[in-house]
Amino acid sequence: MPSHLVTLTAQTGPTELLRVLIVQDHPLLASALALIIEAEADLRVCGVARTGSAAEGMAVKEKPSAVLIDFYLPDMTGPTAAGMIRAREPDMAIVFHSAEESESALLDAIDVGATAYLTKSATADQIVEAIRRASKGEVQIPVSLLAKAIARQREVAKEQHSRDRYSAQFTSREVAVLKLMAQGLDTNAMSQLLGVAPHTIEWHVRHVIEKLGVHSRLQAVIGAARAGLIQLPV
Repeated sequence: MPSHLVTLTAQTGPTELLRVLIVQDHPLLASALALIIEAEADLRVCGVARTGSAAEGMAVKEKPSAVLIDFYLPDMTGPTAAGMIRAREPDMAIVFHSAEESESALLDAIDVGATAYLTKSATADQIVEAIRRASKGEVQIPVSLLAKAIARQREVAKEQHSRDRYSAQFTSREVAVLKLMAQGLDTNAMSQLLGVAPHTIEWHVRHVIEKLGVHSRLQAVIGAARAGLIQLPV
């Protein structure tokens, strides 16, 4: 993992006892993390959740200073659970602690507002320090990953804008015709499935081709897939 970190520090009030919610479905690891945290004079465990759904409820009820969460949980991923928690508690610090070290995992964590990402090789000192810094509002994420996360968010926004722009131009029936075209069905087959006359199908086909600015059914299917209107069968 890159060693160069960016640190953003928020203003905080007087030092206080930091309460930590552990979200970990492995009992032995959860117990070990609890012992590490409870050994510190300024840290306390306010709860242990085994699932993402349980974590959301406990976070809202207990209002911890930080949530120490695994990437994989029995009912959902850690980023999904973290997103649910931050939707209810936007300012809550999220610290990931996971064996998952892929770049995509780190970016998923960043996307939901993680303030730190630790691997399972992290020492006890590194874990407690990450919790302390996260609780103070410090973001401990490699600069390169922050840049990639921002770039990905921009790309997602661009794709969503493209989908919205195209979606506004097409009726639900036209989208249905495009989906059937993507399956390779001819006019008669689409006519039977949609319960309309063949000439009506042809009329819809001409319209989608014109709207997409292409010249054939195949090009229409490719254009619709690129615009996010339909998904190509696999």
